Amino acid sequence: MQVRILGLDLGDKTIGVAVSDALGYTAQGLKVIRRQNLAKDLKELNKIIDDYQIGKIVVGLPRNMDGSMGPQAKKVYRFIELLREEFGLPTISLDERLTTKAAEAILLEADLSRAKRKRVIDKLAASILLQSYLDSIRARK
Repeated sequence: MQVRILGLDLGDKTIGVAVSDALGYTAQGLKVIRRQNLAKDLKELNKIIDDYQIGKIVVGLPRNMDGSMGPQAKKVYRFIELLREEFGLPTISLDERLTTKAAEAILLEADLSRAKRKRVIDKLAASILLQSYLDSIRARK
């Protein structure tokens, strides 16, 4: 049985969420979680993990353009450790440089209003991140 992969675009105020199809070919944006507190964030993620039978988590790591890790990347690493402890699933980081910019470009091309872009950009960024990961797995086979 194939398991799905969860993609997360982690921010201070929101978490963009995407899931793979059961065969691991495509990523679909699922939702944007409005962050409240750690317990509620983890509870929401746990529900998604259960509902979609998630077997692995991919989290975007916001590196600086020179490849170094700034304060936000360090926050993401701490969150990855929490995810591993909480859910016991393989959880990896993936360089997410430019995924939000790519998402913004797609949404501008679609001529969405600023308000609509703001509501979906994190979900789309998570989807782009996860699709990149899925493509890299297939390229290695």
